[in-house]
Amino acid sequence: MQLALHDRQHGYYATRPGLMKDFATAPEISQVFGELIGLWAVNEWRAMGSPARFDLIEIGPGRGVLMTDALRAASADPDFMAALTLRLIEPSPALQTVQAERLGAYDPQFYTGLDQVPANDAIIIANEWLDCLPIRQFVTSPEGWRERVVGLGEDEALVFGLSPVMDTLPEPAPSGAEEWEYSPALEAAADDIARRFTQHKGRALLIDYGPDAITPADTLRAYQNGAQVSPLDHPGEVDMTADVDFAALSRYASARGLDVSGPLPQGLFLKSLGLESRVSTLMAANPADAARIGEAAMRIASPDEMGLRFKAICLSSGNLGLPAGF
Repeated sequence: MQLALHDRQHGYYATRPGLMKDFATAPEISQVFGELIGLWAVNEWRAMGSPARFDLIEIGPGRGVLMTDALRAASADPDFMAALTLRLIEPSPALQTVQAERLGAYDPQFYTGLDQVPANDAIIIANEWLDCLPIRQFVTSPEGWRERVVGLGEDEALVFGLSPVMDTLPEPAPSGAEEWEYSPALEAAADDIARRFTQHKGRALLIDYGPDAITPADTLRAYQNGAQVSPLDHPGEVDMTADVDFAALSRYASARGLDVSGPLPQGLFLKSLGLESRVSTLMAANPADAARIGEAAMRIASPDEMGLRFKAICLSSGNLGLPAGF
């Protein structure tokens, strides 16, 4: 996954910055998504004591749509806008160019990893970042646990296989599981956020898809032009993803001293932030476009669409109280 998605020469994100049509994301479906997150950030900045300087960090900004909508809404508070330094975590040079063009008015600072960003009071936003983190898959057999691996078949095409029996696992297998997934990068992400919030105030709002209480198993998949395809057929040309293990993320974050809020279904989170009121206002102001606005809002909030499968989770430094929406 790491090579297929992030290789600087051949990876999916490096070679297709203007395309990104293989999997629709909430910010590109409805502007209200980003607007509500922008207002959420203003509220949490105030909860942090309205620091005169703080970092607004987005991890995996894509084409910059979410942050554009967020800052347009947040500009209603000029003190918030004056206090923030916009820092974008983006390993793809091609996507950095796209983001710089869209967000240039806010003087964004670019980094390839969160560990490169100076530690300050911060609000971190990440939508559909965790599902791109590499995973490992383990499968039980009569002899013991084996890891699913990728190799070359007789025709030199990529194929899945199994490792020899493993003496140890990276962490205990879920009780009763025959298959399960583990993401070292997910644990590292919790580590990075916890180190940042040890001596500074902050919240990290992470939105993605996956179960809220069980360990994912066999969820690696790929998308191309809106259709699901094999992750092995065209690596570097398809968007690859795996369900987020929110239970593990909560466990990692709590063990590192972070306060954990959620996970909460995306639809409930957005509605608690005022989704319906904002959509009604937009529809009234744009009657010719009202049907499209309403349909887009339904896609991101309905339990039958993205509202239930996607979850919001917030990791916070101590003593900030409950974040808005949770």
